[in-house]
Amino acid sequence: MTGRTLATLAAVLMTVAAQAEEMKLAVTTSFENSGLSDVLLPAIREDTGIDVQLLVVGTGQALRLGEAGDVDAILVHSRAAEEAFVEGGYGTHRREIMYNDFVFIGPVADPAAVGGAASAAEALKKIGAEEPAFVSRGDDSGTHKKELSLWKAAGFDAGTFGGWYRQVGAGMGASLNTASGLNAYILADRASWLNFGNKGELALLYSGDPVLFNQYAFLPVNPELHGHVRHDLALRLEDWLTGERARDLINSYAINGETLFIFNATTD
Repeated sequence: MTGRTLATLAAVLMTVAAQAEEMKLAVTTSFENSGLSDVLLPAIREDTGIDVQLLVVGTGQALRLGEAGDVDAILVHSRAAEEAFVEGGYGTHRREIMYNDFVFIGPVADPAAVGGAASAAEALKKIGAEEPAFVSRGDDSGTHKKELSLWKAAGFDAGTFGGWYRQVGAGMGASLNTASGLNAYILADRASWLNFGNKGELALLYSGDPVLFNQYAFLPVNPELHGHVRHDLALRLEDWLTGERARDLINSYAINGETLFIFNATTD
């Protein structure tokens, strides 16, 4: 066997090995829009050799991809839906990784006086009474699920709203762009808002209610249900995401001096 043949064979074997270390992770648009993935993915590859391929969708779609076995794991933020996913046998377990919070964004002029609200429920009561333009994700994402639950807690049924309530059926970045264009109110996660570059006349008007807590969790897809999934890589990724380097990168990721996520994974 010639030296050139050996070199070619080695290159092929290296390519196969690299392909064998690829895994698919469904993540929310809010996670990707935050910019954190650009920080974490190169470090994951460097430390573990895993090439994580992201499928960026809303939480509802991420869960459906997991149920179908189209991804190896998911990273989402809707606890009730996540627990149902595990209880249904689609995921092996749920592991909390990090959190931030939801915030109310709206026009600087704040015609609904949301900035003076004492709670998230009061903020929505003010919006519901005034009926200014409001943009909803409308996409079964974790943010959309949270928004609907907040409306319900405030005594409203979003399904009865008129034309002032705009459901766009899009991700966080696209929804924020729509809100900016309409000078409308919107519920967003803090990380996406801070990383959003087209703020226009919008501002962060209300935050701080404990009900706006926004936990992100990692769920490996069940290999007993889908034998082809890379459960081994999902567990290696989980170990990394709950380790010291992930903690340091997550906690240090900031925009204009403001931290976007707080690491809160615990060791088993």
